[in-house]
Amino acid sequence: MKVRFFQYFLFFLGLTFFGLGNAIAVKVKFLGLHPWEVLNVTLYQHFGFTIGTWGVVCGLVLIIISLFVARSYISIGTILNALCIGPIMDFFLWLDFLPKATHTWIDYLILLSGIVTTGIGGGMYVAAGIGAGPRDGFMLSISDKTRLTVSQARIIVESLVLVIGFLLGGPVFIATFLYTFIQSPVFHHSLKRFKALSERVKKKKNQSQESLIL
Repeated sequence: MKVRFFQYFLFFLGLTFFGLGNAIAVKVKFLGLHPWEVLNVTLYQHFGFTIGTWGVVCGLVLIIISLFVARSYISIGTILNALCIGPIMDFFLWLDFLPKATHTWIDYLILLSGIVTTGIGGGMYVAAGIGAGPRDGFMLSISDKTRLTVSQARIIVESLVLVIGFLLGGPVFIATFLYTFIQSPVFHHSLKRFKALSERVKKKKNQSQESLIL
């Protein structure tokens, strides 16, 4: 029970960090956003609602497609991810305490903090082992049904998303192309650290059970 509680705690904490990071980045969106956020912001600008709402809509659409392509990649964690990150981001934006754009070099530090925060959050919720996010699950399902590697599937899909966002007038700029180079290493180290932490918690739980049996 304690191990499961820790997993969900880590999972939701990771979603919170991810939503916070997205909210920080949106504050300086003129520098460029991640392709999926470019699409969400563009849909918000054209059709209203909120950026987070469009994140939920896009996530659910990807889940529905994945259900028909390779449903094995869809889990409770995938659904929770799709439903929670958008509202969390909207909540932080609604609080209106995040640093605003200054149109100076400080904005690059603000964006960097947002990218790093999402990288840490991504590593946390993946390390929890509750399930992949809807976008990750979609990439895995596409890879599963084609001869593409996961990386190739990600590049193709995110490029298409970026083109759509760009054509609709979304915030595409230099930072859009830097996201992967910054966020991926942060995600990798975060995943590694929190996976190790999860393993220690599980090991401690197993040792406690063994001692009770003895």
